[in-house]
Amino acid sequence: MEKLYGKDLSVMAYKARLLAVEAVHRAASGHPGGSLSCADALTALYFNEMKVDPTNPKWPERDRFVLSKGHCAPALYAVLALRGFFPVEDLQLLRSIKSHLSGHPDMKHVPGVDMSTGSLGQGLSAAVGMAMAAKIENKDYRTYAICGDGEIAEGQIWEAIMAAAKWHLDNLCAFIDINGLQIDGKTSDVMPTEPVDKKLEAFGWHVVKIDGHNMEQILAALSEARSTAGKPTAILMATVKGKGVSYMENQAGWHGKAPNAEEFAIAKAELEAKIKELEGN
Repeated sequence: MEKLYGKDLSVMAYKARLLAVEAVHRAASGHPGGSLSCADALTALYFNEMKVDPTNPKWPERDRFVLSKGHCAPALYAVLALRGFFPVEDLQLLRSIKSHLSGHPDMKHVPGVDMSTGSLGQGLSAAVGMAMAAKIENKDYRTYAICGDGEIAEGQIWEAIMAAAKWHLDNLCAFIDINGLQIDGKTSDVMPTEPVDKKLEAFGWHVVKIDGHNMEQILAALSEARSTAGKPTAILMATVKGKGVSYMENQAGWHGKAPNAEEFAIAKAELEAKIKELEGN
C-alpha cells in the first residue's frame, strides 16, 4: 500500500473515529474519549510510518506497536481494520462474546496487535523490551507506543523510561497523549505530572512537542525520532479528549461511557460532515 499524507491521512483518521464510536455504541460499552484523541497518531503510524504487512501480521521484520493505554482499543481496532488486518464488519461485535475483539487489545486473538494491554502503566515496559530485543538481535525494526497522560502517574512508566534511556534505545518512540483528562477528572487535579517535557529530558529522552491533531506535525515528529541517535524519543502531543464529537470534547465523563441512539446519531452526523469537508465534497 502506498503511504498516505496530509488530507488523506486526516480523512482516514476521521473514518477511524466514526468506526470507533459506532463500535462503542453497538457494544453499549467502551472508551470513546481517549480513542478519539489518539486517532490521528494511530492513523499516521499505520498508514504512513510503520512497516507492517496486514497479510502477514507476525512478519518478523515488522515495526512493533504497543497501545499502553489499552482501554482505547476501539481506535486501534478501527485503524487495524481500515488497514486490512481484519474485516471492518468485525467491529460491529466489539466486546461481544462472539467476537475476537475484546474491550482491550489481545495479541492472541486480534491480528496486528503486538501486545495485550489494559493494566495501565505496563505497556511501555513491553515496548522497551521489544526495542531491546531488536538491538540484541541486530534487527532494524522500530517500536512505537502510545501512553495516556493520566497513565504516566503510574510508577512502572518511569521505570521503563529510565531503562530505555540507560540502554540508549533510539529505536523506541513513545507518544504521550496529553488531553488533560482521565476517568476521575483533570489530570492536574488527580495527579499532576507536568512539566512532562522537562521530566523526560531529565530522564535522558529526546522530547518533541506537537499538536496531536496536526498530521504534518505528527509526521515531522516521527521523522525527527528516526533521525535521533543514542536516546529514545517521546512525542508529547496536545490533544482534545473526544476530538470530533462536539458534546464529547473536553468532557471527562466520556472517558468510558457509550453514546445512546440519539447521541450516536449526533456523533455520526458530525463525523460524516467532517469527512466530507476534508474530502472537499
